Amino acid sequence: MTRQIQLTLASTRPRKAVLGRHVLDPSVTRMRVHPGDLDFYMHVNNGTYLQMMDVARSNFLADLGAFALLKERGWYPVVAASTMKYRRSLKLWDRFEITTRVLGWDDRVVYLEQVFTRAGELSARGVIAGRFLSRAGERIPGSDVVAVLDPTATAPELPEDVARWADAVGVAHRA
Repeated sequence: MTRQIQLTLASTRPRKAVLGRHVLDPSVTRMRVHPGDLDFYMHVNNGTYLQMMDVARSNFLADLGAFALLKERGWYPVVAASTMKYRRSLKLWDRFEITTRVLGWDDRVVYLEQVFTRAGELSARGVIAGRFLSRAGERIPGSDVVAVLDPTATAPELPEDVARWADAVGVAHRA
C-alpha cells in the first residue's frame, strides 16, 4: 500500500523537471526498504519490485518534464511486458537506488532498463516494454512519444538480448 501511495504522489505531484534532460539520460530514484515491502522471508517481495519500478518510471517522466506534454495530448503510459532478474536481496531499512534509462524504441513501444543497486552492488535488473495509449484507447507509436519528449533523440540500436526478448514475448514492432 505504501508504494501505491508513493506512485500516486509521484504521478500527481511529480518532482521538478531537470533542465537539459534528454530521453536517453538516466534517471535515479533513491528509496529505502520499508516493513510493508517485505515478504515472509524478510526480503523485498518480487511484486514490490514492480511497484518500486512504477515510481521510478514516474520520476523518469518527471525529470523530462513529460507529464504536461503527455497530458495535453491525452496520452498515458502502460506496461506491455516486463522481465526481472534478481541478484541480491534487499532487506529491511536498506537504502538503494533505481536507475531508469531508455534502451531504445520502435513503432510499438519504448524499452527501458531499471537497475536496482545497493551500496554500488547490483540487486536486480528489470526490462520494461512501455506502451503509450490515448484516452480514446489508441496505441501511440513509441517513436511518436519520443519525438514529443525529445525531438533531437535518435533511437540507439536495441541490445541483442532485449530485442530477442521483445520478439519472444510479442511486443516488438512487426513489419
